[in-house]
Amino acid sequence: MKKIVISSQKYITQIGLGCVTFGREIDALTSFDIMSYALEKGITLFDTAAAYSGGISEKIIGEWLVSKGDDAGHIVIATKILPPFDKNSLSVSVDQSIGRLKRKYIDILFLHSWHASLEDLCVLEELNALLTSGRVRALGASNFNSTQLNAILEKQINNKLIPIAFLQNNQNIAVSDIDDPLRQICKQHSIRIITYSPLGAGFLTGKYKSVVQPDVRFELIPEHKNIYFNEYAWQRFEKLLEVSGNNGRPVAELALAWALNQTQVKSVLIGCRSIQHIDQALTALNCDIKALLIALEDKM
Repeated sequence: MKKIVISSQKYITQIGLGCVTFGREIDALTSFDIMSYALEKGITLFDTAAAYSGGISEKIIGEWLVSKGDDAGHIVIATKILPPFDKNSLSVSVDQSIGRLKRKYIDILFLHSWHASLEDLCVLEELNALLTSGRVRALGASNFNSTQLNAILEKQINNKLIPIAFLQNNQNIAVSDIDDPLRQICKQHSIRIITYSPLGAGFLTGKYKSVVQPDVRFELIPEHKNIYFNEYAWQRFEKLLEVSGNNGRPVAELALAWALNQTQVKSVLIGCRSIQHIDQALTALNCDIKALLIALEDKM
């Protein structure tokens, strides 16, 4: 796996572990097994959020980190806080996440989505204070478009604040929130791109072609249906199926490979309910399927 160095002791791997399922779709014991397997396979980026299961995902990760001690000291932990962002509560929110994660600091703190409160310079100054204090090592933006990202960067640079270093957006064959203007901004400001949902929350595996089961993410988070259950997304999926059938490659492997080979993307977060999902991603990363990817793009 390719490695992106973020400090003298830590680096981000091309595959990251998305921990949204922890405490929601899978229990703590299964989550522990998945994290231990990811550690064994060399995955170093674990991504969570304060909003995931009301902080339970962070808590499970924290308990696992304690159980592993120094063996997991190199793991990069990214978490997110929800808007609205208030200068008087930012520090409290960060301390709560640090407490649940049982670490002294957060490696990457993502703003979970854009909010008008970020137009307040006092909020940006408070975020900067978290960075200069060492409680947060890097700041990221999640689910921002190019206009929103550019606006916050301009304020940070004009006021000599530490700028955003990471962008985390949804990207897969069916739906992508990474466009050319975003790529240009990220390239200009040396912002590292991390993407999530390479299988479209399961949409690109084909399991939603018939019946959506009650315990899957499309029922747990109904908004996913609005994003994926539309004519364009289905057309993209059908073309993926065609290339898969013509070349004898699993459809999920092709979808993962597509996400892992996108321009400027430094890491792709893999959501897991079992260790097999990690193996699936590693297979997609290690297989030489460039010709199939070219065929896939031609079909798109």
